[in-house]
Amino acid sequence: MAAAARPPRTSRRLRRRHLGALTTAFGLAAVSLGLWASDSSAAAAVPTPDHVVVVVFENHAYSQVMGSSSAPYINSLAAGGAGLTASYAETHPSQPNYYALFSGNTQGVTDDSCVTPGFSGAPNLASEIMAVGKTWASYNESLPAEGSTTCKSGTYAQKHNPWFGFANVPTGTAHTMSGFPSDYGKLPTVSFVVPNLCSDMHDCSVRTGDTWLKDKLQGYADWAKTHNSLLLITFDEDNRLSGNRIPTVLYGQPVKAGATSGSTYNHYDVLRTIEDMYGTTHAGNAANAKDITGIWTS
Repeated sequence: MAAAARPPRTSRRLRRRHLGALTTAFGLAAVSLGLWASDSSAAAAVPTPDHVVVVVFENHAYSQVMGSSSAPYINSLAAGGAGLTASYAETHPSQPNYYALFSGNTQGVTDDSCVTPGFSGAPNLASEIMAVGKTWASYNESLPAEGSTTCKSGTYAQKHNPWFGFANVPTGTAHTMSGFPSDYGKLPTVSFVVPNLCSDMHDCSVRTGDTWLKDKLQGYADWAKTHNSLLLITFDEDNRLSGNRIPTVLYGQPVKAGATSGSTYNHYDVLRTIEDMYGTTHAGNAANAKDITGIWTS
């Protein structure tokens, strides 16, 4: 029998090229899938609470609060939840830190001067949360009226309320403290609670702020423990004497009781963690930040 004719050399070359292209395509697909799996694993490392409430206090270093007899309630939350022992603010003074925590960037703000309402259209936690169909609000003690953009009124200061600086955050989502619901199931997905200048420890003592937190939010904290919800307490900055190391405490059902983390975190990491809880995009420097890990129940 005659030997089968060999295919032309050109055909063999084309087949090799096709095989090479397929191999490259499969390799790229594998790499892509690997990256996707890696990203999914990172996202899966944080829980998805039904509600997150963030409370921001003022101008105290870690050692002034954690372990202090002046802050029995905050320390009890750390004991029943988790404390970050190496949590840091970004800068001084106060206001740029609030913008960093809320939007991953100080947005050019360098002092505590009143900003022009809606001066920025940059992405931020509120705009991201709303973009994925979740809900957002802030509750601001001593705010003179719902949605008010006033600079200062009594013990209220706009410098602690960065949402007013963004055109993509409706001013109507800024409520007075009386708007904080007693039915916690009606809370938005993510909210910030901002005490006034006395309750936040800026003008008054650590004990005053600790007592305020217990009076105003113990009900929510107790409820969060059995309702897949989270209370996150942090500070804008330290007292300028401790390298900007600040207290950060997390409490609720998704948190391991008594957990601690010595990993170094900052405001951008806190923002990134909340973003990843709900699968949003990442605002500013949160894109290069890391999730808080090692403290969750699953």
